[in-house]
Amino acid sequence: MIREIIKDPLLLSKKSTDATYEDRWIAQDLLDTLNAHHEHCVGMAANMIGELKNIIIIADQSGPFVMYNPQIIKTTGFPYTIQEGCLSHQGTKETLRYPQIKVAYLDDAFKKKIKTFYDYTAQIIQHEIDHCNGILI
Repeated sequence: MIREIIKDPLLLSKKSTDATYEDRWIAQDLLDTLNAHHEHCVGMAANMIGELKNIIIIADQSGPFVMYNPQIIKTTGFPYTIQEGCLSHQGTKETLRYPQIKVAYLDDAFKKKIKTFYDYTAQIIQHEIDHCNGILI
């Protein structure tokens, strides 16, 4: 189901809780909502649709994929400053990102994965994990 994008900074600044297997329906709503905004959106976190769960969806060159309870376990390279936009607010804001991150997460089958991401995909994941942690850019 396509959901409304939350723009309330009070709700968005709340820290999300870990997702469970029963929360998988939220990922479908994230996918539907991401697809509805595909022209100007490459990632979403569950709090952006009003669900305070650690679930993110990323659309990279291989297509959309979901991460449950993602955690950055390692950053590599020199951090850089970049302007980022977000569906939850107007305009862009300056933020700090790492060019390479290693992330532990649960996949669609709730199997633990550890994977390294680079460049733009790493930037998107960092943005969405910030959302889960109640950090607004």
